[in-house]
Amino acid sequence: MARTLFVILLLGLCLSACAPAAPTIDPAQIQASAVSAASTMIALTVAAVPTNTPVPPTPIPSPTLPPPTLAPLPTLPAGQASPTTASASTCNQLLDVGASGPTAPVLIKNNTKGQITFNMGFNKKNTFGQCGYMSTVVGKGQSSTVHVPLVHTNLGDACYWVYVWVNDPKTPKTLSPNAVYCIDNGLKWTFNVTPTNVVLAPP
Repeated sequence: MARTLFVILLLGLCLSACAPAAPTIDPAQIQASAVSAASTMIALTVAAVPTNTPVPPTPIPSPTLPPPTLAPLPTLPAGQASPTTASASTCNQLLDVGASGPTAPVLIKNNTKGQITFNMGFNKKNTFGQCGYMSTVVGKGQSSTVHVPLVHTNLGDACYWVYVWVNDPKTPKTLSPNAVYCIDNGLKWTFNVTPTNVVLAPP
């Protein structure tokens, strides 16, 4: 029995001596693997960080101009009906000053207690085939210069009628003088508007 046990121990010792030794790990290889793994993790982390996308600037709106204020259309004064040579529908419109021939400067002085709307025109086509009216707004106590077509009475042109709306806060009124105004030269003419009348001063 002892002999058998000795043989078993001897065989076991031989087998253990023949087994290959456990490999030894190189520390430099472990360090290289750790550095490589750390580099890979850093690269992935950086790639996952969101980029800062700049916010586009808010567009600045362009300034918008207010629409122009148009003067009210005048009502033709009583007794100023259009002659048969031009119907009211033809001449009850804005006058095309640019197509009406040479002009003269006209100063409109507002001597009333409110803003006025000064209308003037002619109801018969002039030498250039134009007729109609012009409208100008003049503030309280102020003046305004406009250019109006010349009247050629020797060629059959009609003289101007005038109609004024006075926007006096206390006593608004209209002025419709029973007169005609013949502006027949290119010098400066002046309309003086008072609370009760319209007077044309020649040059």
